[in-house]
Amino acid sequence: MITTATGELSLPVSDAFSFRDATANGTPEGERDHIRGPKNAPVTLVEYGDYECPYCGRAHFIVKELQQLTGDLMRFVYRHFPLTSVHPHAEQAAEAAEAAAAQGKFWEMHNHLFEHQQALDRKHLIEYAANLGLDVPRFSHELAEHAHAAKIREDLLSGIQSGVNGTPTFFINGVRHDGSYDLRSLLAAIQNAAES
Repeated sequence: MITTATGELSLPVSDAFSFRDATANGTPEGERDHIRGPKNAPVTLVEYGDYECPYCGRAHFIVKELQQLTGDLMRFVYRHFPLTSVHPHAEQAAEAAEAAAAQGKFWEMHNHLFEHQQALDRKHLIEYAANLGLDVPRFSHELAEHAHAAKIREDLLSGIQSGVNGTPTFFINGVRHDGSYDLRSLLAAIQNAAES
């Protein structure tokens, strides 16, 4: 059984995957995915992450550097995988990112959340929305109503189906990257994938 922090999902894992048409490793991009980089890039890096996870916080800056170093070689897909049992604000932060996405500012909020991991409570999330120029009443309402919880569940279930059990977890062109996620290791793996 899988239960989210909002308590809205409790069903057997075998029945849960109708949320996303995912193949092995859950890496095909869906229309609701958040993607940075050229559509025709030879390498796709998918990250399952948690905004409250300190390791994801470190990985965030590595991914940003990778994007600068690889240019058109790579596109990046971010998917939510909130570990609510150890990170009590992770799911709400993911919903905040989706509420910002609904107003065209996913990446701005995404960056802001990772840059302010120690302050992810509702009060701060609303403050971040205001700082980003979002419609704050709409943002606040969507957070309160869990308007984007289905997207979070969809990503979470895709990750579970792909064997994700911690964060960050990376896939490079559909293959789980089980090595280190330091800059040198990820860059080498991306370059190898581009040459394959």
